[in-house]
Amino acid sequence: MSGGLVTLGETMGLVAADGIGSLEFARGFAFGIGGAESNVAIGVARLGGSATWIGRVGRDATGDLIERRLRGEGVRATVIRDSSFTGLMVKHRRTAGLLHVDYHRAGSAGSRLVPADVPAAAVRSAGILHVTGITPALSGTARETVFHAVEAAHAAGVTVSVDVNYRSKLWSSYDAAPVLRDLVTRAQVVFAGPDEAELVLGPGGNPAERLAGLGPSEVVIKDGARGCTALIEGERHAVKALEVTVVDPVGAGDAFVAGYLADRLAGAGPAARLGTAIAAGAFAVTFPGDCEGLPTRPDLESLLSATDNVSR
Repeated sequence: MSGGLVTLGETMGLVAADGIGSLEFARGFAFGIGGAESNVAIGVARLGGSATWIGRVGRDATGDLIERRLRGEGVRATVIRDSSFTGLMVKHRRTAGLLHVDYHRAGSAGSRLVPADVPAAAVRSAGILHVTGITPALSGTARETVFHAVEAAHAAGVTVSVDVNYRSKLWSSYDAAPVLRDLVTRAQVVFAGPDEAELVLGPGGNPAERLAGLGPSEVVIKDGARGCTALIEGERHAVKALEVTVVDPVGAGDAFVAGYLADRLAGAGPAARLGTAIAAGAFAVTFPGDCEGLPTRPDLESLLSATDNVSR
């Protein structure tokens, strides 16, 4: 099925400690998968859209799990098996309000992505190519691959979506800023947090307007519990966040992006896209894990229509 989402990047195994406190005292762990791009692909698929993920994993049990999970979610997974290991992230809640994430991904299979890994036909037939600022931080070849895919999308007239998604544990702001700015200038749709916008642009001014000045026609500023603001085809929007009980904030931004892009692919207008994005992000934080809490359409309907906390 053509016209869906195509994305590429690294998906890792995710080890999450149970409870709250120092990792050395944790006695229970859950194991799953996580990665910004695959989270968005799963999120779009759960909302009824077509999604393709492209990436490398190791010839190991974690790589097997990633491939099975993606395909089980209805994502078209172009999985390249690599001789290196599948990356890993370890997550624990140091205090009730502080979530700590460590990465073990230097030299991983996912960091060895190369332009030849991206099928030209998949990009040409896409409705949206979605990339993030994470993948360019992984290696020189991964960065080259992201820009190669973006240029292929441009040549085919395919919309390019970029989530700035700056990760300070992967590269410095000094190294990241010019690359992320270059990526933003090549996109039609851009997502960023206020701090990420400042990283790309420097301080001052309205972040949505300033990012739009680099070329994108749709700029969405994700602002957590404050909701979001956007400048879409010259029209300003602001949507408040929904009040929910936060269990795990990781993955909320990816759920937000998936909600917006799923509705965009379905032909919904800007207000509907932003409403779905806000609801998807709110639903995701009520469940532990990177992708486990990504909602379906019925989930969103339940969230928006709930009057009590009992479903009968």
